[in-house]
Amino acid sequence: MQINNHQYQIQNIPVLEIAQQFGTPLYVYDADKIVEKINQLRGAFPQINLKIKFACKALTNISILKLMRQNGVEIDVVSPQELQLALHAGYEGSQVTFTPSGVSFDEIEAAVAVGSMINLDNLIVLEKFGQRYGGNVPCMIRIKPNVAAGGNAKIMTAHEGSKFGIDIRQREEILTIVNQYGINVVGLHQHTGSDIKEADAFVRAADVIFDFAQSFPNLQIIDLGGGFKVAYKKGDHITNMPELGAQLSEAFLNLSKKLGHELQLWFEPGKFLVSEAGLLLVQANVVKPAPSRTFVGVNSGLNHLIRPMMYDAYHHIVNVSNPEAEKTGVYDVVGYICETDTFAKDREINEVHEGDVLALLNAGAYGFTMSSHYNSRFRPAEVLVYQGKA
Repeated sequence: MQINNHQYQIQNIPVLEIAQQFGTPLYVYDADKIVEKINQLRGAFPQINLKIKFACKALTNISILKLMRQNGVEIDVVSPQELQLALHAGYEGSQVTFTPSGVSFDEIEAAVAVGSMINLDNLIVLEKFGQRYGGNVPCMIRIKPNVAAGGNAKIMTAHEGSKFGIDIRQREEILTIVNQYGINVVGLHQHTGSDIKEADAFVRAADVIFDFAQSFPNLQIIDLGGGFKVAYKKGDHITNMPELGAQLSEAFLNLSKKLGHELQLWFEPGKFLVSEAGLLLVQANVVKPAPSRTFVGVNSGLNHLIRPMMYDAYHHIVNVSNPEAEKTGVYDVVGYICETDTFAKDREINEVHEGDVLALLNAGAYGFTMSSHYNSRFRPAEVLVYQGKA
């Protein structure tokens, strides 16, 4: 979203016009921004056989999934329902990776039945997979490298206490099961977490995976997950993609040489691809002065965007109805849900009046997908701005 002609716009469409056309609350996504992020990730690994798998739990809107497919991005799913959405969006089963955690084995069988690549993340399921399929169905194994990194403890997924993956210290048990059943392991996977700033965390996790990879001479794929940091406010430190690409590419190419054949490098970004493309438009129902603060009550809440309450996440807020105000105010922006429901505290915003439309930025990831009907309120509509049209 940019200011042009004294108004906030997406692809030259005034945001206020979108709000007027579709109403608020409203999720709006910019297709051009998503394509820009896809190209940014590809550009960081020019020498590598790279495959991007969109972690669709971040945003499962069917038009977004079709946009990903049109731009050569495949898909990572974590449930049978996401798998069905992927197929509905036009993906072939073979373009889908199924990366569940702690699910019943019938979910894995259903994903195998449509030709998806399965990521196995515990020893019991690995053994069941071997008993059921032997070496007839290729699979990947999710490793926990015991690297702690991420923007919040709730979104760190590779440390020793995380439920995700098979601990790297169980490598001999993994190999025993694989050899016993002749399991066709074609890939190793890990996902360190979300909002990782430093390339070093990816490199440390990759080193663990690269070392273990040498135990699988027929390996084809290294999947390093996602978790790249995006900017939520001015001055935020983000993942240095060129630096990450340079460091990982060298080690990855060396691994390919050791194994004697070319490997594919996979990433599964979710937030990185869609977060900055999305915003949530809300309307000020009331401006409520109090002795120590002023509340702006809006027509949305944690039922639509739970991240501020669940993760203490920061979302920049702008008053799109008042882009060039002479006066600003300091507000608590709060929702209409019947419990503590705060989007922002002590936030300086261009002066807000009843009826003004506010935009919560960086709301493309884990916004609508984590929304609910709490208080029996409806979810917002979603709008994609694509080729200059909303």
